[in-house]
Amino acid sequence: MSLKTSPSTVVKHVLIFLFFCIGIASIAQEADSVAAASDDTEMIAKGQTLFQQNCAQCHRVQAKLIGPALAGINDRRELSWIINFVKNSQKVITSGDEYANNLFNEYNKVEMPAFDFFTDEDITSIISYVQTEAGKPAEVVQTSDAGQGATTAQAPTGYLIAILIGLLFVIFLILIVLILIVGILKRYLDQKGDLGKADQEVVSGTIDWGKVLRSKAAMGAIAFVFTAIVLKSVIDGLYHIGVQQDYAPTQPILFSHARHAGQFAIDCNYCHTGVRKSKSANIPSANICMNCHTEILRDSPEIQKIYTALANDTPIEWVRVHNLPDLAYFNHAQHVQVANIECQTCHGPVEEMEVVRQFAPLTMGWCIDCHRKTDVNTRGNGYYNKLVELHEKNSKEPMKVEDIGGLECARCHY
Repeated sequence: MSLKTSPSTVVKHVLIFLFFCIGIASIAQEADSVAAASDDTEMIAKGQTLFQQNCAQCHRVQAKLIGPALAGINDRRELSWIINFVKNSQKVITSGDEYANNLFNEYNKVEMPAFDFFTDEDITSIISYVQTEAGKPAEVVQTSDAGQGATTAQAPTGYLIAILIGLLFVIFLILIVLILIVGILKRYLDQKGDLGKADQEVVSGTIDWGKVLRSKAAMGAIAFVFTAIVLKSVIDGLYHIGVQQDYAPTQPILFSHARHAGQFAIDCNYCHTGVRKSKSANIPSANICMNCHTEILRDSPEIQKIYTALANDTPIEWVRVHNLPDLAYFNHAQHVQVANIECQTCHGPVEEMEVVRQFAPLTMGWCIDCHRKTDVNTRGNGYYNKLVELHEKNSKEPMKVEDIGGLECARCHY
């Protein structure tokens, strides 16, 4: 057996080997880039969540708010400095850092809360989100002279009543016009003089309205209308027992959700800390208010009420807006954390409300209707895998809440 190989054959095999290596390298590089892109997307999403829950009350990406705009922060400062400042800004300031002290003085010496619970990865993800947002069109922060934010105008009930009165007035005018036309026609036919006896009786005849109103038919119609109106009012009243839609009580401290959640875009979870992990969303403690108001609007009469409550160690007696009967069970974590239901779905546009009101009727029928229409959020939740498999065998429609027992009495009444 000969071991000799021609030069052309060697070159050919070498080229094949090189192309193979290049192909493997390009595939690996593409896989790495896809994995890196996926990692970047997850990091940016994580940074967005952390930013909205912890930073948005004082910062914007492209505009100044209580604190400086964050766009370009990674160019102005190195990552290690940013991490140290976020975890404990006062420590950096007291160390004599010139940039930190200039920043502190420029923004009226408002102390930034210490986020020492953040990991380095958390802060890096926030910076990644800021870098992504910095490339988008500049945002505009709208403020009002009163500092209360803008609210969406809603047509008052008085407008609807005015429209109904206007329609009745138009109908009344039409009746008057018809009566005038009938009168003109009667005078014309009287003057004509060539009508037959029967026609003359019709033209010259008058209506005895007293007799008409005293007739059995008229009395029966009036009695029917009166009874129908009374029954309708009684039924409406019965259906609305316990329903407090649009209830907006006066609170012991004036608090504008339009300003905090709307104008300053403070995430609901920042104040209502239990909404993702417990049955109740919980009323924010005064300590959460003090995260900002130890420095902001300290002299405001409303903020002074919080200081007084803290000094006297007495709770603020907030008035509950959304009241469910004791016989009904509702779990915020199940709806917000598991089902990813937005707060506005049940509570309405809270970010536009100066005074919070009950947006939805919160009746059993309203809840049942939601369970019949809402698709179950099964993405990434292995608990539902078997249920989805069984559901898809019998139906081509998405799995609704009612398909997994959402209409069973014991789910809400225990």
